[in-house]
Amino acid sequence: MANADQLPASAGPRIDEATGVETVGHSWDGIEELNNPLPRWWLWTLYATIFFAIGYMIVYPAWPMLNKGTEGLWGWSSRGQLDQEMKAEDARRAGTLAALAATPVEELASKPDLMRAAINGGRAAFRVNCVQCHGSGAAGSKGYPNLRDDDWLWGGTIKDIETTLINGIRQPGNDATRQSLMPNFGKDGILPPADIAAVADHVLSLSGKAAPNARGAQLFAENCAACHGADAKGGRQFGAPNLADAIWLYGGKREQVMGSIHQAHAGVMPAWGGKLDPVTIKMLAAYVHSLGGGEDFVAAPAAAPAAAPATGEANAQP
Repeated sequence: MANADQLPASAGPRIDEATGVETVGHSWDGIEELNNPLPRWWLWTLYATIFFAIGYMIVYPAWPMLNKGTEGLWGWSSRGQLDQEMKAEDARRAGTLAALAATPVEELASKPDLMRAAINGGRAAFRVNCVQCHGSGAAGSKGYPNLRDDDWLWGGTIKDIETTLINGIRQPGNDATRQSLMPNFGKDGILPPADIAAVADHVLSLSGKAAPNARGAQLFAENCAACHGADAKGGRQFGAPNLADAIWLYGGKREQVMGSIHQAHAGVMPAWGGKLDPVTIKMLAAYVHSLGGGEDFVAAPAAAPAAAPATGEANAQP
């Protein structure tokens, strides 16, 4: 039970002799509280915050209702402000986007300001759509190509990159997709394990990673050179990689190379043509091309004009 001496006394307010200030009328163990008035600045600040809060609730959205909050006298909302800012930014970029839409991607290099804008826009689009596989620095990882080097399966000109972006690689349902198919030499019984090991040794020897293997070289010429070339430097018409540059998509250790020969890999890259607008794809192509491995665009030679038909042969069938 509490000590009676410790309970607050209610003797009523009195004037404190030491300060001349009225007390609030109670004491605790002889300690009394003086009834000093609040500072005027503090009171005015309190009143100002009260009036500000009332005004805020009137002019801004503040009161939650059943389906939405009150809109306020000014009709402001964070979503509305964001919409205005987005529209303003779209208007600012409209001229640049129109110029990009009207410029073939292979001609961007002749317009430095437009190319710079395309690279900046492509960098932003890359962070949204491509980093999940290729990494934030575009250096790739096992199974996902490094976009910073000059090792290209389908060509590294800005036009080649745009085409790859539009149609993808092995994209189901897209007839124009980049397509390649390496046989499963082991899984399908084309080569026995000993021959696969010999081919792997030969392939690794091309980049100084293993001793030359005559049996492997012969098997390579018979089974692999049709796509990878006699010098094993690849063939872009087939999407066949260069095997002599020590750049490996699925690993360059002996067991990894043997695994790729035993059962081929068939990675898929989305066809962005059905997901992104053409200008965004151009910007992505410009950004990837700028990373360090992009190749110069070479226009295809113009077709020679057809010879005029000889007299009397204008209607001849081809």
